Amino acid sequence: MAQIRKNDRVKVIAGKEQGKEGRVLKVYVEKGSALVERVNFVKRHTRPGGKGSQQGGIIEKEGPLKLSKLMLVCPKCSKPSRTGRRVLDDGSRVRYCKKCGEQIDS
Repeated sequence: MAQIRKNDRVKVIAGKEQGKEGRVLKVYVEKGSALVERVNFVKRHTRPGGKGSQQGGIIEKEGPLKLSKLMLVCPKCSKPSRTGRRVLDDGSRVRYCKKCGEQIDS
């Protein structure tokens, strides 16, 4: 069970993008990184492809950030916080905010 998942709101706590917030678009578990919406833009120079399928030029898109540079923003208290795990009565595991104690997963 990962600490950061897709669609979580996160805050960047280190690096050149420090202080920015965004929603996680994709998590690369094997690389330990994630794509965050509107954060860490990189430029890709592309060639035109085929018959009018893709236009060439410089494309800006989000680049991956290391998970260690991201901190989950609690949906209840709206503060970046560490997460813990709890086992519920039915045996399922859920994440919770260590600042306010509220359950993050529903």
